[in-house]
Amino acid sequence: MNPEVLNIIAHQWIDAFNRHDLEGLLTLYDDQAEHYSPKLKMHLPQTNGLIKGKDELRAWWKDSFDRLPSLHYEVIQLTPFENRIFMEYLRHVTGEDDLRVGEMLEVRNELIVFSRVYHS
Repeated sequence: MNPEVLNIIAHQWIDAFNRHDLEGLLTLYDDQAEHYSPKLKMHLPQTNGLIKGKDELRAWWKDSFDRLPSLHYEVIQLTPFENRIFMEYLRHVTGEDDLRVGEMLEVRNELIVFSRVYHS
């Protein structure tokens, strides 16, 4: 996949997330997309950290936006490779220490089919 397309998708993802534009964010995902996050494992242990499909993505991110109204990401670096882009960013939430995050987006047909978050 063209690295420029991957960079565009990553920037659209960050922009939608920072606007807390839930529906805009979901348009970047395939209907059957999967998402893994240690935060999911912590907040929803029954998921074992993995959710599937737009309905589960919608519910998770709506909850995140509601719980964390100041949530904002600051891009450090974007690294495209084949059909993936690895995003490094700082997670800012008022009253919390900044968290350095890595997230990999796997893209097929210009839609995200899998995403995985890495952080401590």
